[in-house]
Amino acid sequence: MTNPFLSSEEYDERAHALYNEARYDEALALLREGLTLYPSAVELHVGAGYARLARDEFMWARRSFEEALTLDPEHEDALAGLGEVLLKFGQVEAGLRAYERTIELGYSDDVELMLQIGRALFREGYVEHSLAYFERAVQHAEDSAEAVACIGYAQHRLGNEIEAMAALRRALTVEPQFAEARVYLANLLYDAGDLDESLLEFEKTSPADHWDELGIWRLIELKKSVYKLKDDDGELKPWEARLVELAGETDAIDELLAEVEQAMMEADDADDGPSQGQLETLGSLLTGLVGQQQGEGHGSDSEPVGDQAGAPANTHDGSSTDVLMADTATHRVIMRDGTVFEGSWEEIVQALRDARDAGRPLDEYMALEARRFYGATGTRVASHAPEAFLRGSADAGMLRIVR
Repeated sequence: MTNPFLSSEEYDERAHALYNEARYDEALALLREGLTLYPSAVELHVGAGYARLARDEFMWARRSFEEALTLDPEHEDALAGLGEVLLKFGQVEAGLRAYERTIELGYSDDVELMLQIGRALFREGYVEHSLAYFERAVQHAEDSAEAVACIGYAQHRLGNEIEAMAALRRALTVEPQFAEARVYLANLLYDAGDLDESLLEFEKTSPADHWDELGIWRLIELKKSVYKLKDDDGELKPWEARLVELAGETDAIDELLAEVEQAMMEADDADDGPSQGQLETLGSLLTGLVGQQQGEGHGSDSEPVGDQAGAPANTHDGSSTDVLMADTATHRVIMRDGTVFEGSWEEIVQALRDARDAGRPLDEYMALEARRFYGATGTRVASHAPEAFLRGSADAGMLRIVR
């Protein structure tokens, strides 16, 4: 309900708080309400642009930023938002001009703005351009460990390992408790073959500091090698527990889907696909299991539940075989350079691995890429399974899933 007692500034502040909690739908609804009362409030248009951007509604985001710039052509946040949208539309020169305009207006000393622009450029693959903005941030905030670390991530992406490690060491000098930078540095040292230094850095971290399995596996390996620890040594238990947390436990639905996939693969190998009756039986088992788990959480008389993003519950009345066929369909992803990969989730990840780092074990490749994506975008990408890895990579803006 519209609240006439709120000022445009209050609408903006409340929406900003919701945005920071990743409650983008609520933030956008509040901003739209505010704009019905204050259609000339620049900050509300800018806020709506960023909420739309977070929801991947790029056309609407562009419209909001352009409306803001019509009202205030020198609004730095609107310029930064428009630049990001233009990059996503492939209008690189226009996007770079929007970013450069913030420099011309004298905002190079706005550290947060420079980092925001740098990260957007990094996510879209314009690493050299991103480095320039990270360096501007450091020029005006030498004590910003985050800004210095971003230089390290960019240098690593550009293949400048020595410069990358130097920047990460500098970031840790500024902020010794900067766990992300320390884990990143430890992995770079490991990749460089400096195992003693790598272990020293790893040992300054805690299990909770790690958000992918690769660093933990390396730490365990190094500890066993250097300290001659046995597999059941108590010193390794916390790290092994963290591995379990990151990998997650397979639930009953996952187990059943694995059985379904195995059964269909066996049928294909026998050159005699599964019968309709077999599919319906398997589908019924899956539907029953899902219903049982929902019932345990909501009771027998509960309403159908939609997904976490607020979408309505599935009302498709087709047979249960639709679910099974969807789970076994060929998928397609498009990389930022336009390269297309098709196949099962695992086949796509294998193709990506072969194109970038052939010969590396698949689980290690996913963990390495997840760490790289986190350093680039701040988005944590799961690496325990191909599907989770690809969906997380899409959320991080590193690729697009077509189907």
